[in-house]
Amino acid sequence: MGEWVPDVLGDEFQQLTLPLEPDAEGDVVATVVRALPEPRPWWRLRDRRPLADVDVLYVHGWSDYFFQKRLARFWTSRGARFFALDLRKYGRSLRPGQTPGFITDLAEYDADIEAALAARGDAAGRRLVLLGHSTGGLTLSLWASRHPDEVDAVILNSPWLEFQLGAARPAIAPMVELQARWWPKDAAPQVDLGFYTRAQNEVADPEDPMEVDLAWRPEQTMTVHAAWLHAILQGHRMVSAGLHIDVPICVLLSARTAVPRRWSDELTRADSVLVVDDIARAALRLGSSVTVERIDGALHDVFLSRHEAREDAYARLERWVTGWVASR
Repeated sequence: MGEWVPDVLGDEFQQLTLPLEPDAEGDVVATVVRALPEPRPWWRLRDRRPLADVDVLYVHGWSDYFFQKRLARFWTSRGARFFALDLRKYGRSLRPGQTPGFITDLAEYDADIEAALAARGDAAGRRLVLLGHSTGGLTLSLWASRHPDEVDAVILNSPWLEFQLGAARPAIAPMVELQARWWPKDAAPQVDLGFYTRAQNEVADPEDPMEVDLAWRPEQTMTVHAAWLHAILQGHRMVSAGLHIDVPICVLLSARTAVPRRWSDELTRADSVLVVDDIARAALRLGSSVTVERIDGALHDVFLSRHEAREDAYARLERWVTGWVASR
């Protein structure tokens, strides 16, 4: 195990590089970023904060990385230890010569996740909460279903559980599979016009400022390759067939979808990436205890929405976590 060093987010955060097995593009690493709660006072025999025995593992979405300081502080202020994983070939983990975000099977991320969990150190007696956004929500849902004894709760922020053309997925998948087999790095046409990034900038909250590295999170999404898309569609197929997550699940979603054909103010009050009604239905296939929270005015990342929707998202997260703690 390497050494924790200061992270780009500031003194409150540290990062650790996690070496993984090399692939055809060379050396591969993941990176885990941690934020720890304030130590309990020496004179207090027991930490009475509600999440003092909780570890949170966050995984970002496509064309993304971890930069949300307030989200980390939500957890650490309640006593939890917070860990965010920049997956291989994303953000802090992207190395020269690598194809950004490229992978051929979402199960390959098991190595990244397991390395991040090992980096927590002593986890005896601690509960694990998985927190995933978009593609990270799909990845963590599949991982939780395969590792039922390691997870205590799952929280998903606009998880990409179904293809945007869900009804056409069975017809599209064989063509994508063929392309992935013979031309895995063929690129799909770029359809992102940068409107989602513009919407985030339009609604930026001065009380919750964020600095984004455009080299790690470009204004227009990273190139989509055939083999990566095939891996995503396989993940969607598994969700559609039904997963078996037997711990409480909370899914946070916008109330509406807006199709980003051209710029309009509507894009600042809706999810312009996913069809949220389809995601809400797919979420019910994750497990036996699923809460779906629909947030009026939220963007695709509900925690980057305009002020009112952002506060609503945090309030709903607080309510759900409070109930989860009380149930234990």
